[in-house]
Amino acid sequence: MKEIVAIIRPNKLDEVKDALEETGCHGITVTEVKGRGRQLGITESYRGSDYRIDMLPKTRLEIVVEDADLEKVIKTIVETAQTGDIGDGKIFISPVDDVVRIRTGERGEKAV
Repeated sequence: MKEIVAIIRPNKLDEVKDALEETGCHGITVTEVKGRGRQLGITESYRGSDYRIDMLPKTRLEIVVEDADLEKVIKTIVETAQTGDIGDGKIFISPVDDVVRIRTGERGEKAV
């Protein structure tokens, strides 16, 4: 099993979530976060003064999938969240040793 952590633009959340559901991926955790990468923030003007916003709002998705579904889920996220502009986000993939469903005590892929 793998854990996918995707950092995407907040306005892309609904599109990504709907696309993931269409592929059969239903379990997802969503967190509103702030951060920056190569984008290094943005500069805006307010009443004639420029100011820099260096921590931009992003959305963090956490998904645990079986190894067989990994590439399908990654492809879905990239195709749906991509705008082609700097700041589209990143996807991080990590191994998951075990999962336990609290309600039933099931372990492993049955618990996902």
